Amino acid sequence: MAILTEQHLAEQDLPTKSGSMIVPVILSGGSGTRLWPMSRASFPKQLWPLLSEKSLLQETALRARKLTPAAPVIVCNEEHRFLIAEQLREAGIESSRILLEPVGRNSAPAIAAAALLVAETDPDAVLWLMAADAAMLKPDALVAALQSAVAGAEQGKVVTFGMKPTRPETGYGYIEVGSALPDVEGVFSVRAFREKPDAKQAEEFLKAGDYLWNSGMFVFRADVLIREMEEHAPDVMAGVRAAYAARRGDLFFQRLGGEEFRRIPDISIDYAIAERSSNIAVVPADLGWSDVGSWDALWDISPKDADGNVGIGDVLIEDAKNCYVRSDKYLTAVAGVEGVVVVATDDAVLVTHRDRAQDVKKIVDRLKKEKRPEAATHNRCYRPWGFYESLIQNDRFQVKRIVVQPGEKLSLQKHFHRAEHWVVVGGVALVTRDDDKVLVRENESIYLPLGCIHRMENPGKIPLTLIEVQTGSYLGEDDIVRIEDTYNRA
Repeated sequence: MAILTEQHLAEQDLPTKSGSMIVPVILSGGSGTRLWPMSRASFPKQLWPLLSEKSLLQETALRARKLTPAAPVIVCNEEHRFLIAEQLREAGIESSRILLEPVGRNSAPAIAAAALLVAETDPDAVLWLMAADAAMLKPDALVAALQSAVAGAEQGKVVTFGMKPTRPETGYGYIEVGSALPDVEGVFSVRAFREKPDAKQAEEFLKAGDYLWNSGMFVFRADVLIREMEEHAPDVMAGVRAAYAARRGDLFFQRLGGEEFRRIPDISIDYAIAERSSNIAVVPADLGWSDVGSWDALWDISPKDADGNVGIGDVLIEDAKNCYVRSDKYLTAVAGVEGVVVVATDDAVLVTHRDRAQDVKKIVDRLKKEKRPEAATHNRCYRPWGFYESLIQNDRFQVKRIVVQPGEKLSLQKHFHRAEHWVVVGGVALVTRDDDKVLVRENESIYLPLGCIHRMENPGKIPLTLIEVQTGSYLGEDDIVRIEDTYNRA
């Protein structure tokens, strides 16, 4: 098969012998806790612009679109569905198919559900599976690697990408490479999958030369993946079939059956298939790949100054070396240190040594144990209509800034424990208050007494910004009784 240039591939689909298209499948279910305080369950790392002006999800989807015109399949959890749909729209990817997981069940059920979706119309389709939160600094090298993987997949193999290691990394699993496959250039058998090693084992793997980092990126035919799942993880596949059969449309999403999906075992594709099947192959590749799994990994792949420092946002770095300093809001200054990570958000600050970057997960675990909201949520909370952020909070009052995008509206709702006062500071609000509809303009306000049925919407062409003052005995977000909702939320 002749090697095509990336420009050529942008103009036509990567050829397959069957004539089927290559369908990108992007998994976006992780929470990225080792990149706390930026990455949290409510807004995980794949949704952040960590390496460019685009988020990791957008970078992944655009990378796929360069090599195949097929609409991508995105598998994500329900909480992030509107964020993901909006980010894809911003990136110019309008025709994606988004499958919603009711709960996280690791990668194997998500992949199997995507395979069932594609197989409905084209069981011979070649699926290109990738995580939404990985970086690839050498995308040009992907063309040849993907061609080899597709050729192996067309012969019925489940093909993974093994990344050539550049250091004795203990944070990745490894693949031991076997012999070359006949008649498929660049594809090899797999001797074994290895768990994340200790430092000594990682050194041995690097010296041996026949071990690769396990990227978690696969290429396979839809029917082959289904058959492999039925053979090696039949209980998982049966559960996925039941959840898929019970799926229902929800706006422009496909929601898998909740009760059925919750009964599926939690298992990765590595444990379900890769470590059990004799039908696995690997393509060794040097793609500048990183799973962006820690602040140290992000420092490693980010552009640096002459002293090895990475500075992002309003930061000052004086007489420091090999540091990663990031601030999303406040001026953050470091001096006289080496190899540290400093990350400041509007509600938390992290300081750690780069060598201890993996320990950030322990901090998140402690925050969860202490039931601190900073473990999972940011001060800015995104909703399908826009976002809100708390400015001041006390026992009996809270002040928020609310931004509603043009044409969007909040749910029709009421509260049992609080009253609200809205002051419009930008744009125009159309407010429903019981039986009345009131147009509230900039520098005008409206009062919503406790128990009042109300709704806010933005009928204008620019974002609506308002200040909300809540007063009452209980100010939690669960004191919302939704009477009607455009976005089908409970």
